[in-house]
Amino acid sequence: MRREFVESLVGLAERDERVVLLTGDLGFAALEPFSERFSDRFFNAGVAEQNMVGMATGMAEAGLTPYVYSISTFASMRAYEFIRNGPVLHDLPVRIVGIGEGADYSHNGITHYALEDVALMRAQPGLTLVTPASTGQVAPLLRAVQDVTGPAYIRLSKLSYSVPGLPDEFELGRAHRIGVGEDVAIVALGAMACSAVACADLLAERGVRASVIVVTSVTPAPIEDLIAGLSGVKLAISVEAHYVTGGVGSLVAEVIAENGLRCRLVRAGAKAAPVGMSGSLGYMHDQLGISPERLADRVLEALEVRSGVGVL
Repeated sequence: MRREFVESLVGLAERDERVVLLTGDLGFAALEPFSERFSDRFFNAGVAEQNMVGMATGMAEAGLTPYVYSISTFASMRAYEFIRNGPVLHDLPVRIVGIGEGADYSHNGITHYALEDVALMRAQPGLTLVTPASTGQVAPLLRAVQDVTGPAYIRLSKLSYSVPGLPDEFELGRAHRIGVGEDVAIVALGAMACSAVACADLLAERGVRASVIVVTSVTPAPIEDLIAGLSGVKLAISVEAHYVTGGVGSLVAEVIAENGLRCRLVRAGAKAAPVGMSGSLGYMHDQLGISPERLADRVLEALEVRSGVGVL
């Protein structure tokens, strides 16, 4: 999604002179369309993410709209206090752009696995948190975020995705529903929508009817869409390239509890740090239990336990 992000940002910068881009010495062979077109609005802060966010905070205070670009783990955690004390506490339009969700940087190991960034950013009041599920959603997502007056965290996958049945649309505070299934609702965070749709297809082969709810706007949360999608099912399973604590699984649990929904929840995601583990993205998703096959197994197991005799 990096190419789509940069191309869309160039389009925003052509229409809005306030848009500037900062990088923490990353993004070469990706950011050139912006750096070459707007050399006076491109800044390499070096390997100093805290300073980069500090620079962006000053720029925002001066009336600019800075986009801060780095790998998700570095963008969200290395500069976390600076994000909190700068853009969040002062309600400034700094856009933190994190590249790589979950284990996208698969062979780089756990230091590059973004498994807690959503939880961290969800905790900050007033911060908009968004993550596109497909490459087609990147441009409308950026246009929507550009109008946000306060800070934002944009979580982008390192890869490109096309999700069957998902329109190239984005709206803050809304989720998309793919299919209608009375047995289970699969709630997917961002690009995990691909695994969720593939899981729904596997379940259909076994006679299980599943719908997929794609969450791309985490904050503001799509509360009404989640209530509508979860009200008619007895089982929901959340799937995220993230720890099960603090991400979309926690969001779904909150919606179920706070609205009295009669829906059991199973959370799929990382439950422990994958220390000493690396490999292809497919391998990592399987190890984390979020591949389509592992998800389908979780759903079938949960449905059999609930019925007592099995549903198939």
